[in-house]
Amino acid sequence: MKKIINTTKAPAPIGPYNQAVLTGNTLYTSGQIALHPETMELITDDIKTETKQVMENMKAVLAAADMTFENVIKSSIFISDMNNFSQINEVYGKYFDEATAPARETVEVANLPKFVNVEISMIAVK
Repeated sequence: MKKIINTTKAPAPIGPYNQAVLTGNTLYTSGQIALHPETMELITDDIKTETKQVMENMKAVLAAADMTFENVIKSSIFISDMNNFSQINEVYGKYFDEATAPARETVEVANLPKFVNVEISMIAVK
């Protein structure tokens, strides 16, 4: 059985999907971009600010499922420019203990929704 996870503390979906789906003890999140949850405005002042908003959105989705970044076992990061990798990684790294950080891939893509610079999805387990 699956349980749909949605919270007003993260941006509302902009298509036919949910913020996350919990099945058993495993949470599968949709990709988060830097939309402010209250205004639905993009936060793209600079790549660090954009990444922080993405991670704060993800934090809210995890919390809605009674989880934290400690529960994350896998992250997928999609970026529009690999030259931004080190700055994205710097912000992303502040949300995890390096010794227990999840598995991860980072992929450069041609475009992302709303032409943002970074999108992140995660899998977490209770």
